[in-house]
Amino acid sequence: MTRGEYMENYFRPELTEDQIRGISSIGLAHMGDAVFEVLARAWLCAHGKATGKGLHRAAVALVCAESQAERAERILPVLSEEERAVFRRGRNAQVHSVPAHASRAQYGEATALEALFGWLYLRGETERVNELFCMMMEG
Repeated sequence: MTRGEYMENYFRPELTEDQIRGISSIGLAHMGDAVFEVLARAWLCAHGKATGKGLHRAAVALVCAESQAERAERILPVLSEEERAVFRRGRNAQVHSVPAHASRAQYGEATALEALFGWLYLRGETERVNELFCMMMEG
C-alpha cells in the first residue's frame, strides 16, 4: 500500500511486515489497547456481566494497567521468541506519563502486552491473540 492508497477493510488490516515494523511500540500499544478492550468487553458479556454500571466497572478493572500486568505474567512462558521480542520492545517504550494507580513497572508490562496484541492483530494473527487472551483470563 503506497501513500494515498487506502485499505478496504479496517477490521482485517492487510499491512506488510515492513509497514508493521515501521509502527512504533507506542503505536502498536495503541492498537493493542483497543483489541484488549474489545476482548475484555466480549468476555464480560459472555460471562453474564452485561449490566449498566457494573459492566463498565468490570471492564475498567480488567483493562487497567495493574490487571493487564498481572495477567501478562500468565502468558510469558508460552510466547515465541519473536513475540517475546515485541513484548520487550513494548515494555521498553518511552512513555511520558504513568497513571497514579499503577507503578512504572506495571505500566511497562501493560504497554508490552498491548504492543504484543497490537502487533499480532495487525499481522492478522487473531487466533493467536484470542489464544493468549483466553490463557490470561483462566483462573
